[in-house]
Amino acid sequence: MKKRIHDSINNEKGFTLVELAVVMVIIGLLVGGILKGQEMIANAQVTSTVAQLKSIDAATGTFRDIYDAFPGDMAGAENRLPNCTVASGCAPAASDGDTRLETAPLAAVAADEELAFFLQIEAADLVSGVNPAGLMDAKITGNEITPSFSDGTAFGLLTGPRSGHYLSIVQAGTAAGLGLKPIDAARMDRKMDDGDPSAGAAGAAGADCDDAAGTGYGEATQSLECTFSIRIQG
Repeated sequence: MKKRIHDSINNEKGFTLVELAVVMVIIGLLVGGILKGQEMIANAQVTSTVAQLKSIDAATGTFRDIYDAFPGDMAGAENRLPNCTVASGCAPAASDGDTRLETAPLAAVAADEELAFFLQIEAADLVSGVNPAGLMDAKITGNEITPSFSDGTAFGLLTGPRSGHYLSIVQAGTAAGLGLKPIDAARMDRKMDDGDPSAGAAGAAGADCDDAAGTGYGEATQSLECTFSIRIQG
């Protein structure tokens, strides 16, 4: 006996509202898990970068204790450090032993003391992982760490920085490229200083890095609008 048309239609099954609801819940959990995973990765990179900056600061202090010289500024480094040569940039003739680097924060990095900074610490076996440009890749993807010296002149959003040496996190391959989200710069500032991009031992640069009131970081901004700088030894 042939089935009638309406019997065939009645026998065809589709998704019930309950099944659709379960699928939507699963999709929501997957999306939430992905977003949470991305947030965890970003937070881990910030934490690792803070540890990296502190490690470089400690290595700089150890270098000074051992050699009575500031890394990058050591005169005659080819005669004092193993595997440190003039040809590699580790022992530039410009290193004059005046206990300070010659480039200001967020200025173009010259091919002398600033580029010898990490090379000399590495030659002393106090850090590893110096990149081919003579700088250190930051743990936050797409950024690198540059050394400099400030005489107290304002730079970036820091209006009255203390005189001394600074490490800056900038977009890789640039002198002052904006490679950080404001929220990531803010996290580092809160972990290492006072959370204010314009004051203290740490601060930021970038026209849209701070909030509209000029009282903190513009953390709602999700684009790359910041650099980050922190004062280190001497």
